Amino acid sequence: MAHWDSSSSMEPTGACSPTVPESELYRSLQAVLPRCTDQQPGPDWCNKGMLRWTLHKKVQNNPANSLSLLWVLIKELEKAERWDSRKSIIPLLHTLMHAIIQTAYIPDELYKRVYDFCKRLLTYPQPYCTVGLSYTRQIKTERFIPGLMYQRMITAEQKLKNEHYPFQERVFVLADPEVFSGSLIPAVVEDFEVSALGSAGFQSPLEHMRSVVQHSIQAALGPQHCHGPKLAQALRDMGQEVEPYFQEVLATLEQCVEEGYRGEGGMLNSRLQQLYSEIVSDSNAEPLCGGPMCDCPIPNPEMSFYLWTEDLDIWRELSKWFRSSSVSEHFSSFSQEQEDFELGESPFTPADMPRFSIMSNDSGIEKDLPPSSDFSPSTSLDNPCIISAWEQCKNEQDSSRLLRRGGIKLKPTAKDGMALMQDTLEDNPSAASGGGPGKGGRRAATLQRRAGMSMMENHFPKQQRHFIAKIVVMGDDRVVGRLAKAYYFYRKREARRLFLTMRVSLQFYYIPVCPAQLPVSPVTVNLNQSTGDSCTLGSYLSNVDPWYNSNINSLGGMIHKMAKLQEMNPERPKDPFISDVIAYYVRSGQQPVYFNIYFVKITFNSMTKDPVEDVFLTNLEIEFPEFKHIAASMKDKHKRSSGSGEVCGVVISMNYRKMTLSGRDVDVGISARTTGAQINAIPSSEAEDLNCLTLTLNETPSKTKGSSGESKIRTSNIKIRTLERRSFTLTLDKDSRRIYKHVQSIEISPCLDPGYCVQKSMGSKFCTDGARDAGLSKYMSKTLPLPVNTFAGIIN
Repeated sequence: MAHWDSSSSMEPTGACSPTVPESELYRSLQAVLPRCTDQQPGPDWCNKGMLRWTLHKKVQNNPANSLSLLWVLIKELEKAERWDSRKSIIPLLHTLMHAIIQTAYIPDELYKRVYDFCKRLLTYPQPYCTVGLSYTRQIKTERFIPGLMYQRMITAEQKLKNEHYPFQERVFVLADPEVFSGSLIPAVVEDFEVSALGSAGFQSPLEHMRSVVQHSIQAALGPQHCHGPKLAQALRDMGQEVEPYFQEVLATLEQCVEEGYRGEGGMLNSRLQQLYSEIVSDSNAEPLCGGPMCDCPIPNPEMSFYLWTEDLDIWRELSKWFRSSSVSEHFSSFSQEQEDFELGESPFTPADMPRFSIMSNDSGIEKDLPPSSDFSPSTSLDNPCIISAWEQCKNEQDSSRLLRRGGIKLKPTAKDGMALMQDTLEDNPSAASGGGPGKGGRRAATLQRRAGMSMMENHFPKQQRHFIAKIVVMGDDRVVGRLAKAYYFYRKREARRLFLTMRVSLQFYYIPVCPAQLPVSPVTVNLNQSTGDSCTLGSYLSNVDPWYNSNINSLGGMIHKMAKLQEMNPERPKDPFISDVIAYYVRSGQQPVYFNIYFVKITFNSMTKDPVEDVFLTNLEIEFPEFKHIAASMKDKHKRSSGSGEVCGVVISMNYRKMTLSGRDVDVGISARTTGAQINAIPSSEAEDLNCLTLTLNETPSKTKGSSGESKIRTSNIKIRTLERRSFTLTLDKDSRRIYKHVQSIEISPCLDPGYCVQKSMGSKFCTDGARDAGLSKYMSKTLPLPVNTFAGIIN
């Protein structure tokens, strides 16, 4: 097993680690690349992510090592292209781009070879062409404006105040308390604390500004015209006076981007050469000359770690971050909208809380009020959250004045509707081709799962949102189920009262971590949910993206090992590993895989209990309590028998739309006797990767006149109800906190995007047929998928 310690920790700018020969870099790189054997259990499977982390540690403090790694990487990429070894292309490309950002100086010849290779990837199929297009654009810009990617990354991630690049990023890490308990919590918290303290010496915004100035000048001038150690010392001696130079460097590079800089005239180099002369001449009387370079390691982005308890509201945390941001002070136009928002909806009110109206019986004129007027709320408001909010409002206001409760915008404006539609089209460009049924009665949408950013197909320019919230969830299938539910209510709240949608861009990331008592098994070719795999979504992502399997799926096992080592040796030297891997994931993982969120309406056998609506993402389990203990034995007995015997269980009725690969779906109604059923949204094998639900009964139904006897039913819409006076228990996403008992029937369908529902309601008045989409709603995606970012999307 690889070890982690502080021997390779990041050093302050100007210090260099030992030079690593190219042969050693080559061997380290070969050990990192995924292989076919990585899909099988083995001692080295969990170490892949550690090996990549160690490789970057070797080169991060020595410019010679970084440049040597780049030459090794481009040679390996060109060799993989000649040998058609496509499995290695995307891992090598991500490693290359990560090294480019932090390399002090890159010669133009190397830039050209990298750019030409990325451009040749455009002729490859998905996802290679998508990743190649993204990196082609970045390399083209970086070649003519060196240091731009580093400057923008540090400015956005570290919230550096400026007037030229207003973007900000924040990483929110949410861990499931059902998984992260005991020794795991102190191990993870301590890792984030070490990362926040800054093992590279980054402790203040001035340090970040010095790094940006240092890296930008070195990247543009090179060793021929810049002396790295002298520049670093001069910047340290300047103290607070470094900020004007940071603003000047930022303005110079951003101006080149706006003007479409092509390198003619050397305006960028001449301006940075002038700034370099001013900085170094003020502190050094020696003549200016070239010299060695100094590396400027990239600090981890600002991260917030939470245990995702019931009290944590994602929408509220994002709102607090947006309001407290330093950049938001520049947007004066938001102030009035924020005041209206505070009146319209309190962040302490859940999105699905019922709302009560209060009838006013006064004239609305203060002088008409009697002296002993009581402004207390109606006694019908028995909700403690509403009462506390009312009392707080009452205490803050003068008792002699009329009080007005926060109103709710009942009807969204056309502006809000257009904003929601644009946001939907940006995330679902394929919806622009129309969402109606296809020709000949066929389904327009295919069963192929959508993945990738689809930049070649998106004709709708991305709305420039200055805030990017990167939400990382850690746990098993239960935490991604909670994420899907939180995302649905987030969209539902935004559809009712638009606030964050067009200002904050959401990106979702998932790190599978199994509970400590369960073995962490690697992905296998045949994923079988019935074996008790608690991370089916993580196993699927590992199956379709080998680089995700090597770096992210293996992290769950490493977290458990780190917790054990910390218990045995609490005083060992510490170097952030978990936060480093998360930083690499959120920076390089930009290819989403889309998973449908499914809506379920639950009806109970009690007539006094109202139906309940919920959503799930991975799994729904139906279980009859009276057959719980005999279901497994009956299932095994049925497997051993010829199938002619009578099946024990409860008779259920199922009405569903059978989905076929040809798109000619048919409506089917059957009844069957069973002791339970499983409905899975994640495919059980790579060969069955269809974007639909798979229903499996505990017993294989016999083939009768009213039943086809199929062991698996593929559908996206299904209704299930019991035909006897018995009820069943429903479990969503294998979460014991989301169990519904005494259920009589359920209705399952793809979850509709609340933004689509708003737009459709606004356009329904122009259409006589309420079932058809009118106006702009026909161009929107009806369903609400959950995009989970990976490194490559889906590699077939």
